[in-house]
Amino acid sequence: MQTFSAVLWDMDGTLVDTEHYWMEAIAALMGEHGLTWSQEQQLLMVGNDLIDSAKILVAHGLPLDPPVIVEDLLDRVGVLVAEHVPFRPGVQALLAELRAQQIPCMLVTMSYRRLAEAVVAACPEGTFTGIIAGDDVSRGKPDPEPYLTAAAALDLAPGKCLALEDSVPGITSAVAAGTLAIGIPHHVPLADGPGRVLVPTLDGMTVETLESLARSFTGPHAALLTESPSSHLPEASRRSG
Repeated sequence: MQTFSAVLWDMDGTLVDTEHYWMEAIAALMGEHGLTWSQEQQLLMVGNDLIDSAKILVAHGLPLDPPVIVEDLLDRVGVLVAEHVPFRPGVQALLAELRAQQIPCMLVTMSYRRLAEAVVAACPEGTFTGIIAGDDVSRGKPDPEPYLTAAAALDLAPGKCLALEDSVPGITSAVAAGTLAIGIPHHVPLADGPGRVLVPTLDGMTVETLESLARSFTGPHAALLTESPSSHLPEASRRSG
């Protein structure tokens, strides 16, 4: 019997390489207010909830309210994504194999839904079963809520879901949710630890190799295979479905 029943994909840095789009957008917005923004500072943003990232910009002098910052950046990045969606190596081939084998995929991203939908629209129809976006949850990564919500939407226990992540907040969220968390470091390093497996790339990854990775998990994940998919969701999320 196959160990996993679905794949939960992080977006920025895992599915697509849009970090340079965010860097361009933030640098332009900061520059309009006489401020600078460096590549080193950009690493503070990787994997964060967008409001948390906006608060970092406020702390660096940007004189705008965080929700206003988020909407401005989404507009700027959305224009770039509409021009070109930069998929990470190996992603499209793996998605095609998952689709052919009828293994559902969910996008679990801290970007807002309107940007996530633009990325999904660039994929073949039926690639993703659904989206859990940053504006769909009350607590973003590194809280487990996004991945718990995705598992519940698929009516699966978290331990039956593979989660693919590239950031520290993302892998923390996936592990805390009890998924089979696979880290693919990209812009920032990921530490090895319990509840996760690290791989250098998704290039050449197949369903067979994903299954081999899934079978390497032991310990607390085994118990999660039989748990209710919503048993660890916040009460508000359980009510909203």
